[in-house]
Amino acid sequence: MAQVEIIESASDSAIADWLAVQIADALNAGEGPVTITVPGGSTPFPIMESLLDHDLDWTRLVVWPGDDRVVPEDHPASNTGKLRDLFEPAGAEVVTLSEMEAVPHFTLAWLGMGADGHIASLFPNTDPRVDEPQQVVRLTPDPLPPEAPFDRISLTIPSLLASDQLVFVIRGEEKRAVLDQAIGGQSDLPVARLLGAARQKVTCFT
Repeated sequence: MAQVEIIESASDSAIADWLAVQIADALNAGEGPVTITVPGGSTPFPIMESLLDHDLDWTRLVVWPGDDRVVPEDHPASNTGKLRDLFEPAGAEVVTLSEMEAVPHFTLAWLGMGADGHIASLFPNTDPRVDEPQQVVRLTPDPLPPEAPFDRISLTIPSLLASDQLVFVIRGEEKRAVLDQAIGGQSDLPVARLLGAARQKVTCFT
C-alpha cells in the first residue's frame, strides 16, 4: 500500500484549491490533454463549482465520471449530465462512460466512499477484483439505494489504479472509521482492496 496523507477538516474551497494546483501542474508539464476521473453524489459538486472558478486552460481537460447510473443523461440521477452542465461551458470535455470505452491513464482519480466501503459503483456485493480484466463494468448494487434504484456502470479497480494519484473526499465519522480500517488493512471492502493495491500517492480529505 502507498502512504496515505490525511488532511482533516478541509473546506470545499480548500479542496478545490488543492485540485486546481494538481491540474495546473499537469497542464504545465505537457501540451496534450489532461484526463481526470471524478465522483458523483452530493459532496463533490460544490467542490467542482469552486474548482471552475480557477483560471486554468479548461479546454485541455477531459473529465471521466468514475461511475454513473444507467439512465439518460438528462435524467436527474445522471452524473454525466450534471458534469456536462458544469464543465462543458468552461470548455472541458466530458466523456460518457460505456463498457466499450477504452480507459486512459488518469492524471488524478478523485473518489468518494460510501459508509459500506464502496468506491465508484463497486459495492461490496459486486466483489470487485484488483485483477479485473474489464476496464468498465455494468452491475447492480444489492441492496439498491432507494434514492437511486438503478443499475450502475463503473470504472474498475485496475482502471482507477491507472492514475498518477488517488484523491478521496470523505465526510462524517462513520465513513472515517471505515477509511481508517481500510488503511490499516483491517477490512476487505472495495476501498481496502483499492488502497491495498495502490502504489501511487494517495490523499484523503476528511
